[in-house]
Amino acid sequence: MLHVVTHLRSIVLPFLAFLCLSTLTYAQTGTITGTVTDGRGPLSNATVHIEHTNKGGYTNAQGRFSLEIVPGTHTVLISYVGFVSQRKTITVSAGQTTSLEVVLASSTTMNELVVLGSRNLPRTQTETPVPVDVIDIKRIAADAPQVSINQILNYVAPSFSSGTQTVADGTDHIDPASLRGLGPDQVLVLVNGKRRYNTALVNVNGTFGRGAVGTDMNSIPTAAIDRVEILRDGAAAQYGSDAIAGVINIILKSSVNRLTVNVTTGANITSQADNNIDGQTVQTGVNYGIPVGQKGGYINFGGSYDYRNYTNRSGPWEGAIYRTYPGGVDKTDSFLVANNITRNDIRMRAGQSRLRSAQLFVNANIPLENNAEVYFFGGIGYRNGDAAGVYRLPHDSRNIIDIYPLGFLPMIQSDIYDRSLAAGIRGNLGDWKVDFSNTYGRNEFGFKVENSLNASLQKASPTRFTCGGPIFTQNTTNLDFSRRLDVLQGLDIAFGAEHRFEQYELVAGAENSYTDYGRASQLGTDANGNPILIPDPQGAINTIFGPDGTARPGGAQVFPGFRPENAIKATRSAISGYMDVEANFTNAFLLGGAVRFENYNDFGSTLNGKLTTRYKLSEKTAVRASASTGFRAPSLHQRYYSSTSTLFVDGVPYEVGTFTNDSRPAQLLGIPELKPEKSKSISAGFTGSFRKFNLTLDGYFTRINDRIVYTDQFSGNNADTATAIDKEIYQLLSLANANRAAFFANAINSETKGVDLVLTYSTRLGTGTFRADLSGTYSYTQRVGEIKASEKLKGKESIYFSRASRIYLERSVPREKVNLTLSYNIGKFNAFLRNVHFGSVEEATNDPKFYQTFSAKVVTDVAVGYKLTPALKLSVGSNNVFDVYPDLVENPANTTNNQFRYSRRATQFGYNGRFLFARLELNL
Repeated sequence: MLHVVTHLRSIVLPFLAFLCLSTLTYAQTGTITGTVTDGRGPLSNATVHIEHTNKGGYTNAQGRFSLEIVPGTHTVLISYVGFVSQRKTITVSAGQTTSLEVVLASSTTMNELVVLGSRNLPRTQTETPVPVDVIDIKRIAADAPQVSINQILNYVAPSFSSGTQTVADGTDHIDPASLRGLGPDQVLVLVNGKRRYNTALVNVNGTFGRGAVGTDMNSIPTAAIDRVEILRDGAAAQYGSDAIAGVINIILKSSVNRLTVNVTTGANITSQADNNIDGQTVQTGVNYGIPVGQKGGYINFGGSYDYRNYTNRSGPWEGAIYRTYPGGVDKTDSFLVANNITRNDIRMRAGQSRLRSAQLFVNANIPLENNAEVYFFGGIGYRNGDAAGVYRLPHDSRNIIDIYPLGFLPMIQSDIYDRSLAAGIRGNLGDWKVDFSNTYGRNEFGFKVENSLNASLQKASPTRFTCGGPIFTQNTTNLDFSRRLDVLQGLDIAFGAEHRFEQYELVAGAENSYTDYGRASQLGTDANGNPILIPDPQGAINTIFGPDGTARPGGAQVFPGFRPENAIKATRSAISGYMDVEANFTNAFLLGGAVRFENYNDFGSTLNGKLTTRYKLSEKTAVRASASTGFRAPSLHQRYYSSTSTLFVDGVPYEVGTFTNDSRPAQLLGIPELKPEKSKSISAGFTGSFRKFNLTLDGYFTRINDRIVYTDQFSGNNADTATAIDKEIYQLLSLANANRAAFFANAINSETKGVDLVLTYSTRLGTGTFRADLSGTYSYTQRVGEIKASEKLKGKESIYFSRASRIYLERSVPREKVNLTLSYNIGKFNAFLRNVHFGSVEEATNDPKFYQTFSAKVVTDVAVGYKLTPALKLSVGSNNVFDVYPDLVENPANTTNNQFRYSRRATQFGYNGRFLFARLELNL
């Protein structure tokens, strides 16, 4: 309790002190006020900046701004995305107010202002010392077929990759994402510049990002998002852990007095679907803002409701359905025909899962005196997912034929809850800008299983189970200072401190979701004559066998629940301090540096640095470069996740599954405690504006040491013919009462190199506006050096980091991706055409005979829109209009009897086929 009080005091007292100081009045100042319009109406959120000072701000919903400044002659820069910037020179007197009326003209050269990558004043994309993409979500969401943020970015951002997974447990409902070919946990996500929490789920199945913990951006409704900034450069020295590949900053909407309603509906209309249609979707997004006060304050609300039906690209089951077993009868297709059963009744679901979600976000800014402001933002969300497992055949030992005569398709259901709230106050203390904030986030991932059973309970088994699940909580407190000094051509200084608290909890499921009742004491029978069983580790009765002669497994089929032994509540805290300096030695030459120190209470300290530079070759061209070191702290999930079950071997119970690094099996096998991943990155690039063209070209190299991987399962063998190391592993695991064990370990080093190209063009074409965006990326990741196996596991490197794990790391997402987007707007009409080239990927498998390369494909999106009235717009179009699919799996044995016709281990662009949509957009 004392610790909590001390922690609260450390937060509240500086907050109150700052609140008092920020309301002090400063004498001997003048005021600049004004209005920014486009000639037809006000422009909200236009940037107003006093050159060579740290004074600046944004216009409110009425296009108005007000800045206090010391007396003298100043140059005011006014800019807005899509408009020609203006400079106004004015003279300000003490105690007087000077007014400006600014009308910005539309520009055909698009070069958005960005704040990511620098804690100082915004710059255009071609003037930043590191590459930053700015994705206008408002514009893209109005034209493109995609509705979730991950899929929008997958088709727009050159270095971003994300795909929907199938038959992968919880990962079916959380799309792992990659930046520059690195893992989901090596990109940091911010919202309004504040750290976003990770999901509670760790990816432990056969998908890209295996063993990683990412951030679920789909938990933020697109209706609440204004734009997304993507920093494609190592930035751990500026923003902390996870920023090895870069940073994604989601900027929320701040508009007021404008109601926007989007309703998008569609379905997959494709020859591969049953009855040629499935995957029906409906998304309703709403946004509305309320002005607060007379100084540009606002409270903006954005929310959505989504429904996504499942798709199925499996084929009818091939091979025997009713297997021959001792004393049984082989029931063949003649039996199916006689009983009016088809092979489509014995079938899996391979495709996207069914999903329902509801989300609400708020973003608010309340001005105070003297340019100070209080702000807060956050949201709540709920998603329910429904994903299929592998079909259980009728006479499989995992089935009870009295319950499921045709076998069953078990379903994993997820209940995902998200809660977040950030609040802070910022303003000026003398010449310093100060920002004090606290950001809280929590993700809860609950598993349930339906249409399943616990086979060891036989006919007494229920068909629904509560399986428990993980919860992750994060609280981050920041205090940031920044200012510009009139040194050289401008010296920007920023420094600050951060405290972060994290908690990981794993909740056990219901007893019947994880217990094997096959070794149990029988207490008698119930009213229906079914046995009443309780667990008994001594095994008072014999193991229960299925009709095929194998033991019936215990626990809920498809996803056994977490056991009480797996349940845990672990916490940690980290403190950090940073300094960021950028010096404009001349108008052409900029040099920046950053350093960050972090200390974690569970593994110690780390110090990282970064250097950036930019040199303008002319007013329109520049070269830039950066070099940095970085780190990623092992997540609490990777340290404390465990999922085990009991396996009986010769009547002796053994534990199998995933064990923590401080467990007895890990200690006996010499698995070391997890330590941070360390990185070194360099990048160099060229930027240019050539009349109506903007170009950025950047190359990069990143080396990561001690990458954390999720191993395959180690198991021993005590047979006379077994090798010495197999016998030793068997004996060591036996000492821990374990039979097979997997772990998280710092096992490998990797190198990633690549190049990114972004080229934009915009011009007046007739009476309309034409825009073309071309972006491309090539990223090559490979493991380098030896696999770092523990001394006792030398010779088992193929289990430490298997062939499949290597392919997930190197080749399960495309190395190259090229995007060409064309759009034309004229009057009430607009047209949209996009082609995306997705490079080849490989099948992640340990068996060489199943290896396959899936060739590159081009996916085409089209859409047309028409304004029915000034407030109502109708758009129709298609994703994948030509119904392109990945290559089929070639080896029939790898399709699981025709159930996986397309690879479920490679993330290219999915295999849902053509998607047709219609969207109605209302703006009032």
